[in-house]
Amino acid sequence: MLCKLLGATEAAGNPGSHFHEPSIEAWLGYYDLKGGSFSSKQDALKAIFAAAAKVGKSESDIFGLRLQRDSFQFFADQLKVLHPNEATDFERIEAAFGVTLFIYLRREDHLGQAISRLRAEQTGLWHRKADGSDLERNAPTREAGYDHDTIQSYVQEAIVQNEQWARWFAEQSIMPLKISYEELSRRPQAVLIQILTSLDLDASLAETVPVQTAKLADETNTAWRSRFEVESKRAL
Repeated sequence: MLCKLLGATEAAGNPGSHFHEPSIEAWLGYYDLKGGSFSSKQDALKAIFAAAAKVGKSESDIFGLRLQRDSFQFFADQLKVLHPNEATDFERIEAAFGVTLFIYLRREDHLGQAISRLRAEQTGLWHRKADGSDLERNAPTREAGYDHDTIQSYVQEAIVQNEQWARWFAEQSIMPLKISYEELSRRPQAVLIQILTSLDLDASLAETVPVQTAKLADETNTAWRSRFEVESKRAL
């Protein structure tokens, strides 16, 4: 949702998950680059990051990048190869992309996040357009089934990943712009104004940007939450 909002301003880049899969081969394939044409791993990474910057900037001067914790370490390790003379992750990121605004988007409701993740994995539907049609589906439509243990594991994973992000920001002496999923869902234009202002861009651009995505959570999510909470109380 946030990537779509920023991209629609046509001034804040074309944010996306450019390094989502922890695989150089996958990165090369994503940008239609041939691995055998590079003399070294560093040369291949230079070409990958240049291609990513071109896509992520679109017609603007700002590169937008979405990173998730489970693939971050691999991304950081490749930056060490690309910029071996820089001492920290922060320095390597800015060496690769320039002066960077770090936005820390997290969901406070870990249970809701876990339930949504499980349903997305089971149904194949990850994002829906504002009109209700599919935006991102990676599998044929199928029914979802309640799974207490998997939901519990996803709750714990979300907690751990948020702790890892907080620790990394502290280690790198980074003060990110903090945004909650809940606030973004309630007041998307207000959050967009906040980010545009932090980027020294025209905040009025947010006034004409439509929300292009819709929430996936429905009565099934509510029912699963109630069931999970009841079962968890019984287990105490």
